[in-house]
Amino acid sequence: MTSTKSLKVAFVHPDLGIGGAERLVVDAAKGLKSRGHNVVVYTSHHDTERCFAETKDGTLQVRVRGNTIIPRTFSGSFYMVCAILRQLHLTLSMIIGDRERYDVIFVDQLSACIPLLRMTGAKVLFYCHFPDKLLTQRDTTLKNLYRIPIDFIEGLTTGKHLTFGATHQNQNHVSRDYAVAFLGMADCVVVNSKFTSNVFCQSFNIGNPPQVLYPGIHLETYDRKVDNNNESVKVLETSKTVILSINRFERKKNIVIAIRAFAWLRDDKMVDPTSFENMRLIIAGGYDYRVQENVEHHSELNKVALQCGLKTYTIMPDSSKAPPETTQVVFLCSFNEAQRTYLLSKALCLLYTPENEHFGITPIEAMYSRLPVISCNSGGPKETIRDGETGVLSQPRPMAFAEAMAAFVNGEYDRKAMGERGRVHVQKSFSLEVFTASLENLLIKLTTEPSKSIWNPLLWLSTMIALTVFLFSKYFG
Repeated sequence: MTSTKSLKVAFVHPDLGIGGAERLVVDAAKGLKSRGHNVVVYTSHHDTERCFAETKDGTLQVRVRGNTIIPRTFSGSFYMVCAILRQLHLTLSMIIGDRERYDVIFVDQLSACIPLLRMTGAKVLFYCHFPDKLLTQRDTTLKNLYRIPIDFIEGLTTGKHLTFGATHQNQNHVSRDYAVAFLGMADCVVVNSKFTSNVFCQSFNIGNPPQVLYPGIHLETYDRKVDNNNESVKVLETSKTVILSINRFERKKNIVIAIRAFAWLRDDKMVDPTSFENMRLIIAGGYDYRVQENVEHHSELNKVALQCGLKTYTIMPDSSKAPPETTQVVFLCSFNEAQRTYLLSKALCLLYTPENEHFGITPIEAMYSRLPVISCNSGGPKETIRDGETGVLSQPRPMAFAEAMAAFVNGEYDRKAMGERGRVHVQKSFSLEVFTASLENLLIKLTTEPSKSIWNPLLWLSTMIALTVFLFSKYFG
């Protein structure tokens, strides 16, 4: 432990699955605990079959509240409404049920609970991965109307100054904020990249950008040797040259670029036919059968691959059968750490296809594993990947990705040297130790600063709403 003050820290996260946001929360909690701080993680959902090992092996104390009371959706709709209600229920359960006092409460993804948490006397830090209002499609008038109160709540609980009717634009849509000038509710707002910081300021009309705290990875986790005796690894073993893509099965991740680029290697004769026959594209990523988009997008990607004349095979979490050796595209729907270790050690390069990705932890994992990355030239990866040194920043087009892939296949890049530079780069800037030390200093400083006033009408209004939800679900749910 490097500090003289031990803190009691609570993490509040909606769904403790296996995404990038969950990895950050787990690593932050684990890092603070290793430095002697008392850490508890609160969540509304924790599936022990689909989570990081630290959340189920006793490394971290995880408390699940309200998982069976409020559904994830109402008839497949109102996901965000349910998420907010679940978080408010979680917060009230934490405050009223556990009655523990914390020095700092770390909140991410959803900010609706911040007013309630402020009333506990703890300092509240909100980690913004990306403004939620920019993550949703608004293709109908009804959806726009539905989002007005949700966006309003997000602005009130995370931003610092908003003007009624301010217009903002991003790559997906133009929308308007409906709020009044006010002071932010979290004691501190932190973001994951300079890119997110700029978007945050534009979205909430803020002059002073929030502090950037880059996520880090636990380096030792990626130093593990491949376990060839692991049955889940045996399913993936192949003599082919592997091109790897790791992303959740979501449309915004642009995974279709990886498939079309892979097919382009063959169609445009960028590599010789023999080399292409000895290649396999493995598309691995988070997949939750409860999430309709995951199921639909996997089907869409499989259809695209078949239309490109590629032979496909899908490995589900409970699959024990390896794909035929002739398979050219393998969909790995969720993966464990043993499989990740194998893939990062086996692949020729990693394709990272999302445009304007907020940060992107996967390129960090790949670079530390000496695996060069081909990524879109936008968003967080522009801050983490050194073009031509640790990877390649590419235009978000299949042809551009195909050209970069061909350069690796044909030996135009010194892959080994690029991999070594990537590893050193991550060790210096993106290790869990660097991240934890920065977070710890931030939290300790936060606890020494005076608290903001809680005499804000919204605090009391949100308290009444949350208490009503909590009592109703407790006695009538």
